[in-house]
Amino acid sequence: MRTAAQRSDDIHPEPPVADDPALLRLQLRVFALTWLSYASYYFTRKNLSVVKSRLHETLQISTTELGSIETLYLASYAIGQFASGALGDRIGARRLLALGMIGSAAATFVFGASSTVLPFALAFAVNGFLQSTGWSGNVKAMQPFFSSQSRGRVMGLWTTNYQAGGLLATAVATFLLTHIGWRAAFFGPALWVVAVGLLVALFLVEKPEDRGLPPVEPEPIASQKGQPEEAPTLMTLLRLPVLWTLGLAYFGLKLIRYSLLFWLPFYLKQFLHYSEAQAGYLSLPFEIGGIVGSIVVGWLSDRFFRHSRLKITVPTMLLLGVSLITYQLVGGAGLWVNAALLSCVGFLLFGPDSLLSGTMSQDIGGRAATGRVAGIINGMGSVGAIFSPLIVAKVSEAYGWSALFFGFCAVTVMAAALLFVSARLVERRQKHPVSPSM
Repeated sequence: MRTAAQRSDDIHPEPPVADDPALLRLQLRVFALTWLSYASYYFTRKNLSVVKSRLHETLQISTTELGSIETLYLASYAIGQFASGALGDRIGARRLLALGMIGSAAATFVFGASSTVLPFALAFAVNGFLQSTGWSGNVKAMQPFFSSQSRGRVMGLWTTNYQAGGLLATAVATFLLTHIGWRAAFFGPALWVVAVGLLVALFLVEKPEDRGLPPVEPEPIASQKGQPEEAPTLMTLLRLPVLWTLGLAYFGLKLIRYSLLFWLPFYLKQFLHYSEAQAGYLSLPFEIGGIVGSIVVGWLSDRFFRHSRLKITVPTMLLLGVSLITYQLVGGAGLWVNAALLSCVGFLLFGPDSLLSGTMSQDIGGRAATGRVAGIINGMGSVGAIFSPLIVAKVSEAYGWSALFFGFCAVTVMAAALLFVSARLVERRQKHPVSPSM
């Protein structure tokens, strides 16, 4: 199977600059709505990491129980990735996102109204399945509106949604926790997500043709009869070696990212002894660094590596391992040192993260299968995220936080090796386009 970028290059090597005002308006609308949509998913995702210490202290929810709740969430999220990707390709991004956002908000409201472990776990598990609609649905919605020539820059900027979403969600939840109470940190964000879900349902356009415009790039042709190429099945895609190497690399990336997303405030308060408010706000530089990293890595991939984007990810992953060890060794030297190192970690983590889960999904999947490919890569990554809560809880309790960070460094080395193999597979496919698999 050839990537969408390669097929498009064969038909039209240099797509014309899209200067149609009507298309530009649609691009801005879709970019804004999908950016806001995925950023808003974090408002019903990050609450638990912020209030975790409060639940631990006031409701006597143990560290292991908190880890188990998050494990259920992440398991549901991983399973949902595969289902949501295929469902989005079938029913369209607009309906998938609207249903997912409103359902996630309802599950979050139930969590905020509960007080014991069982309803917490059930509500967060349902929320995880509904949260899985966000990435594949929004990546699919973006794909028809931007050419492969500009995809790295556009998606690098667009994928700032999950750094900005995590940052804003953390800030809002911290404010509501410290000024109103932990339940408000769930109720308030849930209302916001409902509102954004309704905006998506009413105003999202799924492809330029829906407004009488031609495709941004010609669709691949399967035969001389001019029929559009049939969308590959999930099983066909799972036979592509490059999806396995990318998915396994993303497994490691997500294991690290979710460990930090869910446990960083807890680590800052319990291990480095910052106040509850400081621990909540100090995790923000991690997200800010990630925003810059996504933009820079996406731009570099278009400017220097458009036909071999993965080359930039290998050195980035190795530097991420160095930065994680450095943070563990000297992160306790002071507030500003901690913040600076966290921003470096975010930069080096989110750059390759956004490239794998966004740009490469669109390059490989094309219009017909972006949802499925995004679901596969993100789904495999989410399996790594499943293990993150229990790994953090068990390793930190048994061996200490230092051992955990050294383990993260080892994961980055393995991910870098897998990305090197992925880059070679892509290059081989470009040199031998008739090969049956990538």
